[in-house]
This record gives sequence, C-alpha cells and structure tokens, in this order.
Amino acid sequence: MRLLARTTVNAVCALSLLGLAACGTGTSSSSKPAGPFAGMSGPEIANKAVETTKKAKSMTVVVDTTTDEGKVSAHLSTAASGDCAGTMAIGPAGTMEIRKVGATVYTKFDEALLREQSKGEPAEDVDAAVEMLAGHWMKSKASDPDSKDMLELCDLGTLLKDFEANDNAAEKGGETTADGRPALRLTEKDGKDTYTMLVATGGEPYILQVDAKGKEPMTMKLSDFDKPVVVEAPAVKDIVDPDKPNG
Repeated sequence: MRLLARTTVNAVCALSLLGLAACGTGTSSSSKPAGPFAGMSGPEIANKAVETTKKAKSMTVVVDTTTDEGKVSAHLSTAASGDCAGTMAIGPAGTMEIRKVGATVYTKFDEALLREQSKGEPAEDVDAAVEMLAGHWMKSKASDPDSKDMLELCDLGTLLKDFEANDNAAEKGGETTADGRPALRLTEKDGKDTYTMLVATGGEPYILQVDAKGKEPMTMKLSDFDKPVVVEAPAVKDIVDPDKPNG
C-alpha cells in the first residue's frame, strides 16, 4: 500500500506547504474586531494555532482530497506514541484498515484493493490471494520497509512537520463552526488557489479544519485532541499468514 500512503502524505504536505501554515506573500488584515482573538492579527492567530496543534499528544485526522491518482481519503486516530487505528482508501480501488500497536502493524484489505494491487499477476494467483486475505488481518513489524510508508500517516510528527508558525498572510474571515465547535475562519490566497483554516475559539486554539480550493481540492479535519488512543490487536483467529498456504 505504498502508493496509497504516499499519495495521502504528499497531499497533506502540499496543503501545509502552500497553505496557511506556510510563509505567505500577502498582507494581513489590520482590523481588530471584538470577539475571539480580539487584538490579534490573522497571522498571529494562525501561528498560535499551529504551535498549539503541534503540541497535542494525540488526535483524529480525516483527509479527503482529489489528486492525479484519484480521490484519496483517510480517517485515523493517532497518538504521539505511534499507536494508531483507522482506514485509508484511494479512488475506486478499495479500502484498507490499519492498526499499529507498539512495534506491530496489522493491516486488512478488501477484495477490490487486493485486486487493484495485484494487476498483471496470473488470474489464479490473484483469486487465491483474494480468497486467503480479503477481510482478514495480516501482521508485520513496524520496522519492515513496506510498513514504514504506511506508518507515516500514523506519525503525528510527519503529518504536522510542514506546519510552521511563520505565517504572514492570513486574513480573518469571521466566526463559524467546525463540526459543531465554534471557530474563527482564516483565509489566504496563493494565485488561483484559496486556503481556509478554522481555528477553535473555545478552549485551546487548535486547528479544526483546513480546506484547499484549486487544482487539488482538499479538506483535512482534526479533532479528539489529547484523547487516549486505545488500539487493540485483532483476535488471533482473524489473522492470516500469507507465507503459509494454510494460513
């Protein structure tokens, strides 16, 4: 699933590098209306939100984007410890589930994704693989090369590393809500692309949502900050070993 993981990570990185988390070239709003973050400029709010979000020990990340590879989506709850659980999908290729518990990774693919990843293989081999693996968990080490790419989506440091507190172009866009939570809208433009960041106005000023409109539209939602991420290993009976003909 290297393609799936890499496509999603690249999409997240592109958004953070080009959007509100990057150093922009525009000018910030000088107005200082009353309300949340009164007296703070757009860039000051954006930078504070980045710093606060990067300090979180855990969160849930939901990404939906469209790239040259097709529609990509991911829904993961991940902790700074590296433990995580969730699902990932790309285009019509199908879905995979992932769980990381300590140094062990468990993955489960549906039939559609297995067939997509097996294109070009003999039909009888593909059918055999689908019969053995579809809907079952596989176990591997987090240190395995094939696991490392997938696990970038389970690494908070990787997901947020390109979000830097050096914005100088964010504009205040008024109050709104993000999944029911009060938020302040910040906007920024880069050529024909428009980026919007929603920052929580109640409690800690976490980034709740980032939207990109342009060549590669994308929405990333963040939630469940600092909530425990409890990941359980699948039952032994549900785990198969593809290297053993009888599972």
